[in-house]
Amino acid sequence: MPQIVRAALVQAKWTGDGASMVDVHEAYARQAAAQGAQIMGFQEVFNAPYFCQVQEPEHYGWAEPVPEGPTTARMSTLARELGMVLVVPVYEVEQSGFYYNTAAVIDADGTVLGKYRKHHIPQVKGFWEKYYFRPGNLGWPVFDTAVGRIGVYICYDRHFPEGWRALGLAGAQLVYNPSATSRGLSAYLWQLEQPAAAVANEYFIAAINRVGVEEYGDNDFYGTSYFVDPRGQFVGEPASDRDEELVVRDLDFGLIDEVRNQWAFYRDRRPDAYGPLTEA
Repeated sequence: MPQIVRAALVQAKWTGDGASMVDVHEAYARQAAAQGAQIMGFQEVFNAPYFCQVQEPEHYGWAEPVPEGPTTARMSTLARELGMVLVVPVYEVEQSGFYYNTAAVIDADGTVLGKYRKHHIPQVKGFWEKYYFRPGNLGWPVFDTAVGRIGVYICYDRHFPEGWRALGLAGAQLVYNPSATSRGLSAYLWQLEQPAAAVANEYFIAAINRVGVEEYGDNDFYGTSYFVDPRGQFVGEPASDRDEELVVRDLDFGLIDEVRNQWAFYRDRRPDAYGPLTEA
């Protein structure tokens, strides 16, 4: 596996329809590949608006099977053509009435390695997600890809430390966190939580946020997507808080072992003492 991995993420504005949104992301993936990117992740439910600002049954129509659906199939073809690992978040329908907030992980040869389903589902004004999504039921998988061991956590998940730790224990080197997060109290947490999780679990995190005001509700998504290293430091500058942006960064996976040898958090864990936490 390479020690230096050139990784990409993109924050994009809603175009007004799903087909053009997929086209936009394919174009960004091609730009990233031209810059030498080996892996790339998209934002939460990338090919749709963030419809969870309202509760309307018409939006179930955005869902499609994973991996059998057309978006995963198209991204699989693209990954194979570009030789690039892709993390592709979509609205998934498993069967009638069973819907999930999901991200497919596609290897550089086009193989769909599997999927992650968002575990923690909010239900507050502007984020009516329980109307649309069941809680994830596939655990916290880590995928062996052409560039290393990749995990996924989705948006609201990031407020819960347990999944971050589960991904670290399973050997994740880079975790993509696709999100749809709007201005307000969360802006402070956006700059805090993922760097803290990267330090606590000693791996890289790619934090991706939508950007712009969309047609459903009045949430103003503030972008500011970034990569953060196992020391909790930004790798380069975060993206714009107003504009679309492709972010490409070199990540030194060798830093993971270096940090873990300096800060022996995994050695000094006390799982024997944590049992009562799961009973509270």
